[in-house]
Amino acid sequence: MTAREDFIASFGGVFEHSPFIAERAYDAGMIFVPLTAKGVHAAMVTEFRKSSGDERLGVLRAHPDLAGKLAISGELTEDSKQEQAGAGLDRLSAEEHARFTALNAAYMAKFGFPFIIAVKGLDREDILSAFETRIGNSEAEEFSTACAQVERIALLRLQALLPEG
Repeated sequence: MTAREDFIASFGGVFEHSPFIAERAYDAGMIFVPLTAKGVHAAMVTEFRKSSGDERLGVLRAHPDLAGKLAISGELTEDSKQEQAGAGLDRLSAEEHARFTALNAAYMAKFGFPFIIAVKGLDREDILSAFETRIGNSEAEEFSTACAQVERIALLRLQALLPEG
């Protein structure tokens, strides 16, 4: 495997199901050894932000619903599964699950992508509160907020893989 292939294999999933971000960061010559979470994140965020609106929307749409169908059927990526479990979303009561399902549906209908939040350090109540607040945002506000959350999720994933730097 080439260094590029190794990099993409290792970091292509940091932005959920969107390896093009890692590919572009590598191809732009923005990846330096030794790899650090801060350095790789800066390179990948630069490429994410340079992506077209449709490409960024595709990244947002690649994220699963919180406590949604993929979680129930066991089809989340390992990162998403661990992140949601860490926030207790794998242990919802029937009432909480119904609330998440209703919010997921309303949010998706309004914005066209799933609700995205970096759940590390948050609990179910924090997430529901953010959900209920953010569903009132404008489309532009929420697109921006969701992109910022995707970037935060990417940083947290990189920090789990690499030294801080």
